[in-house]
Order: sequence, then C-alpha cells, then structure tokens
Amino acid sequence: IADDVSRDDIGCYGNTQVKTPHIDRLAASGIKFTNMFLTASSSSPSRNSIITGRYPHNTGGAELHTEPPDYMISFPELLRRIGYFAVQAGKFHMGPYARRGFDQVNDNNMLNGDGGEELWVKCLQERPREKPFFMWFAAMDAHRPWGLNEFSGTHNPAEADPPYYLANGRGTKEDLAKYYNEIARFDHYIGLVSEELKKQGVYDNTVMIIMADNGRPFPHSKTRVNDRGLRTPFIVHWPGGIGIKPSECKALLSAIDIAPTILSIAGEQTPEQVQGRSFVRLLKNPAAKFRNFIFAEHNWHDYEAHERMVMSEDFLYILNSRPLFPQSGPADAIGSPSYIELDSLNRLGQLTPEQADIFTAPRASEEFYDCRKDPDQFNNIAGNSEYSRNKDLMAAILKEWMDETGDNVPDNITKDWYERVPGYVTTPHINIRGEPVDKKNNATMNNKKGKF
Repeated sequence: IADDVSRDDIGCYGNTQVKTPHIDRLAASGIKFTNMFLTASSSSPSRNSIITGRYPHNTGGAELHTEPPDYMISFPELLRRIGYFAVQAGKFHMGPYARRGFDQVNDNNMLNGDGGEELWVKCLQERPREKPFFMWFAAMDAHRPWGLNEFSGTHNPAEADPPYYLANGRGTKEDLAKYYNEIARFDHYIGLVSEELKKQGVYDNTVMIIMADNGRPFPHSKTRVNDRGLRTPFIVHWPGGIGIKPSECKALLSAIDIAPTILSIAGEQTPEQVQGRSFVRLLKNPAAKFRNFIFAEHNWHDYEAHERMVMSEDFLYILNSRPLFPQSGPADAIGSPSYIELDSLNRLGQLTPEQADIFTAPRASEEFYDCRKDPDQFNNIAGNSEYSRNKDLMAAILKEWMDETGDNVPDNITKDWYERVPGYVTTPHINIRGEPVDKKNNATMNNKKGKF
C-alpha cells in the first residue's frame, strides 16, 4: 500500500513518465481495476476503512490521526483466528485495535528506512513456513517531504509534464519528478517481494494487491472527494487463483470491499460489522458488474472540513457542509513548490479556471458532475436544469446513506490547526479536537451499508 499516490501515477494506468516496471509486470499478468475508490483521501481514515471494511464515520477514526475504539475488529485479526501468520511492516498509522491483528508490528521508522520498505523481504524470509501468511506492507513512499536516496534523479524534471490543472513551471516540474522518484522506490521493493516469493515457491499461490491510501500530495488531489483524491491504483495478482491472462475490470468498487474479499479468499465468513461486500467473483469474471454507488467523505485533515460524496458510473454528487473554505489541499500540499507556483500565478491573475479551482471561496454547497462528459470533474452543473432530476436523485441517495449509517454534521467540528498558507503556521485551535462525526448517532455501532 503506497502513501499518497493517485491512480494516474502508475505506468500501467497510462502514465508514460513514471518508471514502475514491477507493478506494470504484475498488472500485465493479473487484473487491473480501473474504478476502485477509497472512502477518504486522508491516510489514517482511509487505512482504518480498508482494514475494517467500514466507512470512516463508522470506524470512529474519521479524522486524520484519530483512532477507532478497541472493540473494532480488523480483518487480519480474523485471519489470525483461523491460523494465519500476520505481519505489518512500514507505516502503521492505525490504533491499538489494529495491532491485535498482527503477530508482528514493524513500525520502527529507523528500521523501515526512509521509504518504509526495508523490512518487507526480511519479514517474508523469517515467517514460519508451516502457516499461511498475511502481510500488510505499507510504504511511506510517496509522502512528503521527498528524501534523498538511490532513486533520486531517476526522473528528469525537464521531461516532467504536469497535469493541466497544475502550473508548468520549474518548481512544479521538479516537485513532480521527485514524487515520481519515490514511486519508483515503492515499485523497486515490490519487485524484491515478488522475487522472494518466487524463491520460496509460493509466488503462484500468493494473492498480491497493489494500491494506495489516498491521492497524490499535490493541489487538486489529496483530501479531495474527486477522482484525483479517491480513485486508487488497484492491481490483484494471483496466478494460481485467477490465471495469468491480463485482464481489466471496470466495475465500481469501494475500499470497504477489500476486507470481505480477502476473508472470502481465506475461507472465512464476513462478520456483520463489515459494510463492504466481497468482489471475489470479479476475480473469475472481471467483466461483471458490481456496485451501483460509491460513497466517500472528507473530514478534518489539517483544516476544518465536512464533505460527503456519492458516485455512480455516470455522475458524481458532492455535499459540502463547509463551503466557506477553499479546497486548497492539506498543509503538506499547501507548502509544496507546486502550490507556491499556482499561488504566484493566482496573484497575477494568470490561472486557468481549472488551476484556480483550489482558491475558490466560498464554494458551492452542492457540486454535480457528468463524468461521461467531464471525467476530470471541473464543470459543476449543479445549477443546470437539464440535470436537476439526476442531481436530486443522487442527493437523495447520499442523504439516505448518511441517515442509514448514522453520519452527522456536528456544529462544533475540529477547526483549522494551521493557517491556509505555506509553512505550517499554527492557529489558536492547534491540537484541539471538536465533536467527532460518529458521536451523536453512535455510528461505530451501526453496521448498515446504504445503497449498493
């Protein structure tokens, strides 16, 4: 699981600049999922969702750096109960409940190395060979700040081609090249893991999943409830279970569907607390349809926020309960060279409408996008009468999900901990938490799923 990597920043998803040969090779002999969505574009809420199969407000860890209660159950804990040897190595970023799921937790950053991957092969080498195993290998690549390492210089800034919603200046190009360097390191260690599995003779019978926890740490991406923030690379490789014929699956999937799928593969029943559903049948038939709707959320991540999103194959609807604030991204993105170049151009009035989107304030409380005509989701048509019926339907589906799953919009939610300027300038609210979104309706005890 990568840290802060968007789907479009992997070679097999069409990026011709980044160097990811090992991931691309796994995709070429596995299944590449093109519509897997996270439940939050924020690392710990996203990881809590993945490991429990629950929406962020139902885990009790909906805000960055908050933890679910001890009674929450993770799927590795269930795997251990049926005899699996489970190991975590790299970034952990979850609470004590998740630690129960592992025989070993290797979250010492000094031992894990700058990218978080140094112990991955060692964990495989030292596992008890008589037991089935589960490994949660979590990189710190490509989280900021960029480190100097053996992959520095892998990508030439002069050849970097920033997406059109970023600036095209030297600072952004260098920023993007360094980001790609970190992805290259992540890819390198995936290659080492693959080779070790082959040496041990278990490569064909090991399910490998490659994904990320949220979008790239750049303006327009991380913390956003759009494709750039939520759509993750997702590759499943399992020669002994799905064969080696390369496949692409376009079905809508949610990160909460990962836990029940892994439990199903392991022959374990899915507990009632899991809100996702197993997509194991897609491993045999990638062309099948799965979900009709995806739900996601944006809660506090450095800054005050409350957004909810529902997506279908055709449309995206966003409800923003804090529209007074701009969507500038988290503090690490605001401090980036990419943001600083956009900010400089904004002061000169030289931004395109797409580039200027991150500075818009107040924003619309409702956003609606036709993903067929506007796949990048910049043209808000919430006020277009031609789409009023579609928008109202999606809004009703989102409200039903919020009500059914016990979601809440507290008046006293967590405020900005930092000024919305580069440099992590603190506010008087630093380290003060507001009311959690799960508290009022006791959402951590709610197992309802909403529309599927």
